Amino acid sequence: MDNEISQISQEIVTSESAQIIFSVVPIVGIVIGGITIFFYLLWRHHEIKLQIKTGTFVPAKFNLKIFSLLAGLLLTAIGIMLTVVFAIADGFKYSILAGLLPLAMGLSLLLFYKIYPEFHKENDTSSNS
Repeated sequence: MDNEISQISQEIVTSESAQIIFSVVPIVGIVIGGITIFFYLLWRHHEIKLQIKTGTFVPAKFNLKIFSLLAGLLLTAIGIMLTVVFAIADGFKYSILAGLLPLAMGLSLLLFYKIYPEFHKENDTSSNS
């Protein structure tokens, strides 16, 4: 009797239709996401081409200093929290890498923010003015 129940429960859990659905859903999501990104990039490309033709194109300025500081702080905070949570939950196993990787990336960005010489040159010239 117990053997029959375990066989029925195994059939329910590992039914072929459930396995097919679980394997198709991520593929469909990735394909739809890829199509959406492609058409956004295509639309943006045509928009920039028309702006260049009409002479209204203004290139966006990217502030590397602020980006490296913000991304470094966010990744460091997320990395610390994930490292602590996974260390408490599982101990020091491979799952702790989920916290150590963003922690290392965040610390690297903060280190880049601190030692990049161009950032200090901008500060020196603006303070003298």
